[in-house]
Order: sequence, then C-alpha cells, then structure tokens
Amino acid sequence: MSVTQTRSFEEALGELEGRVRRLDSGDLPLEQALKLFEEGISLVRECQELLDGAERRIVELTRSSNDPGQVIEIPTPTPPGS
Repeated sequence: MSVTQTRSFEEALGELEGRVRRLDSGDLPLEQALKLFEEGISLVRECQELLDGAERRIVELTRSSNDPGQVIEIPTPTPPGS
C-alpha cells in the first residue's frame, strides 16, 4: 500500500487475520509461510501505529478545558467475570 493510501484499522486487522488463518492451515511451503509471516509483522506494526494515533487523539480530546495540562481520567471497564 502506498504512502498516500491508508487503510483503516479494521481493514489492516482483517488482512492480518487472513494471513494468520493461512499460516495456521500448516500446508504452505516454507518460503510462502515466511512471506506471509513478514507481511503479518508489517500489518501488526501498522495496526499498532493506528492504535497509537487513536490513543493520542483520545488524550487530546479528553484534556481538561480548565487546565490544559491535566488529562481527564476515564476509568477502564472491568471485563465481565473478573
């Protein structure tokens, strides 16, 4: 994908999941499996960058308007059964 084209987090994650499914099948030649693995690593990095960007946006949006240096704490929900 070119620098000017960006895919959404969901698109990148879907592509990663597809590669994982193909690798999990276990019936790929070694070279093809290595190529898929390399592509998967690249997709993981892309997803992480997109998540980091979203986190930065959330922090910016939740800054207190009274005190720009203070970040509003947003509690993390507790997963059911914890």
